[in-house]
Amino acid sequence: QCACATPTAIPLSPLTSGGDIPLSFAQQRLWFLEQLEPGTATYNLSKVVRLQGVLEASVLQQALQMIAARHDSLRTSFAATNGEAVQVIAESVPLTLTLTDLSDLPVNVREEEANKISYACANEPFNLLRAPLLRVRLIKLSPDNHLLVIVFHHIISDGWSVGIFLQELGTIYQALLAGQAHALPALPIQYADYASWQKATLQGDELARHRQYWKQHLSGIPALLELPTDKSRPAVQRYQGGHVALQLPADLRSALEALSQREGVTLFMTLLAAFQVLLARYSQQEQIVLGTPIAGRTRTETENLIGFFVNTLALRGDLSGQPTFQGLLQRTREAALGAYAHQELPFEKLVEELQPTRSLSYAPIFQVMFALQNAPRAAMQWGAIKLADVKIPSHTAKFDLSLDVYETAGGLDTRL
Repeated sequence: QCACATPTAIPLSPLTSGGDIPLSFAQQRLWFLEQLEPGTATYNLSKVVRLQGVLEASVLQQALQMIAARHDSLRTSFAATNGEAVQVIAESVPLTLTLTDLSDLPVNVREEEANKISYACANEPFNLLRAPLLRVRLIKLSPDNHLLVIVFHHIISDGWSVGIFLQELGTIYQALLAGQAHALPALPIQYADYASWQKATLQGDELARHRQYWKQHLSGIPALLELPTDKSRPAVQRYQGGHVALQLPADLRSALEALSQREGVTLFMTLLAAFQVLLARYSQQEQIVLGTPIAGRTRTETENLIGFFVNTLALRGDLSGQPTFQGLLQRTREAALGAYAHQELPFEKLVEELQPTRSLSYAPIFQVMFALQNAPRAAMQWGAIKLADVKIPSHTAKFDLSLDVYETAGGLDTRL
């Protein structure tokens, strides 16, 4: 997705002075949610990868320590000082590779047991006061078949970061195996530098410019997308959920891309408009507000950093006046481009500014998420070792409904 942000006059450079390190706006929200409801795994980010090939676990452990030394975020915990949350960066932390050997179990039991362990690992809460806010587990199924379970707390990471982590881990592992120094370039800044820069940048005229756009864009939106449900909404969200997956064939993807090209829009915009039409039919509402994630890495300095950069944009779908689908596509394009140009305003700040009616039973501003997932993927090969994604079941949902679409060679994979 587009990263067309207005350049700012304040340079993004390493911090020179000591003192307390502030949280970014996104981190502040997760810190606040943790204080409201401590000890949940709602904001755990997990990734399970199958490693096929002979693996040296001790070398992988070394690679983990090196990646923790490289990224300050992997050594960061959080504390409250005079009522304000601050980032605490340790000089070093033991990033332990926990090994579980299932190779002695009967073949038909191994995978089932590995799935149970992966699920338990992914759903174990973190304590934000203690670093690292990352756990890595290696499950041995046979000498040349392992599962690598990686779990971050979202406050130090995002989907893009998981790709960086896997990519760099593979690069460092292969270099160590070959007895060489890794060739990863030095990082120009760390996440704490970005958090401080964000706080310094987003104020005064710059804040007012973004605030004015969003207030206008979201003026008069309904508080709630009224989807018909089989049961009444609970008074307090429990974040319990499930998922269904559906694959859209390659010929449908080609047709959607051809339509997008004809209308001068992106595939994201076409899929978003179609989803808005569907939701309008079910809700009988003409104004549909959906949330969508955007990488939030508008500066080249942030491209290879592990940290929480992703922002959420609230995109308004206007289906008033019975537009044709082509007409709706143009409205969607305009809304998306406007949002991209004002993406620097964090969603947390937007909620603060708009002060919508707050309810513990639903999310403010939007309750449905849509994402075309196109974050960079790690190379699925570490030398002689092949990597393959492993899906573990998830029983949490942050919103009423989330639709994720993944571009694949076979078409489009969707997860609802």
